[in-house]
Amino acid sequence: MAAIIKHRLFWPAVILVVLLVTNVFFSGSFFKVEFRDGHLYGSVIDILRASAPLGLVALGMTLVIATGGIDLSVGAVVAIAGALACLRISGLDDQNSVTGVLLAVGLALLLSLALGVWNGFLVATVGIQPIIATLILMVAGRGLAQLITDGQIITINSSPYKMIGAGYWLGLPLCVIIAVGVAVVAGLIVRRSALGLLLESVGGNAEASRLAGIKSRWLILIVYVFAGLCAGIAGLMISSNVSSADGNNAGLLIELDAILAVVIGGTSLAGGRFSIAGTILGAVIIKTLDITIYTVGIPPEVTLLFKAVVVVVLCLAQAPKFREKFQRRRPSAPATQAPQQKVEVTA
Repeated sequence: MAAIIKHRLFWPAVILVVLLVTNVFFSGSFFKVEFRDGHLYGSVIDILRASAPLGLVALGMTLVIATGGIDLSVGAVVAIAGALACLRISGLDDQNSVTGVLLAVGLALLLSLALGVWNGFLVATVGIQPIIATLILMVAGRGLAQLITDGQIITINSSPYKMIGAGYWLGLPLCVIIAVGVAVVAGLIVRRSALGLLLESVGGNAEASRLAGIKSRWLILIVYVFAGLCAGIAGLMISSNVSSADGNNAGLLIELDAILAVVIGGTSLAGGRFSIAGTILGAVIIKTLDITIYTVGIPPEVTLLFKAVVVVVLCLAQAPKFREKFQRRRPSAPATQAPQQKVEVTA
């Protein structure tokens, strides 16, 4: 039991259970899942659907942070990918053309990869601090998204494109299947090969890794490219869910929630140790907390404050030093003294 409590995912799992149970007191049918028209419906399904884009962004952020970096531009990449895809689809004669939609999606993902290469180039090759390098694209990328949309909200009516964020497959939301698929593939690659160990070594000590013969620059470039790809897929999910692209508000501040999900999942911001499963769990916790706030009926003016308090409690529960201070210590048994024997000394 002590080993289970000390596990890095124990307290996040406890918080998730507490949030889910809290919703039951205010909505008796919270756990009710119905199968209608060949699809699953319910509050739990809504949480999973809302967690998919954030989980993808946080997944890319996890590997970036594992190398000792940070990516503040993922929100801008989300907006750019959705804007470019919607712009391309809006110009089609037939917006329901599968070929046209696939080309638009492919073009958006290629641009997302290129933006990831740009971030990786600035960090790995030029040597700019990650927070500064990605801050450049965070600001410029948001402007690029507005240039693509011409400052307007692009609205489309494309059934194939809507499948990405609002469609179902085998009764489950397609966006959830995509997010789980990407997470499983990424987890297998980094844990079943030496890549995960190399990333942790670069994050732990980049200079020592370089001296040991590890090509840290290529690894850093790869993780930023992967983060850009994940943000691009998330952007497609968000824009297809509402069948529109808003270069100003799409993906706004999602980078902060992604970093928060990574921290909740037990990944060290200093680099090195990381947990993909913990990150996905952190993303689900954040979206569950958002829905809990509305279910409980917390006033909008204190929503962010309440969210911050819950996050602080969760982080404190995870901190080893904080737990040690409140851990119940068993009183040590008094030492027993052996009886002294009299020794007679004869002259």
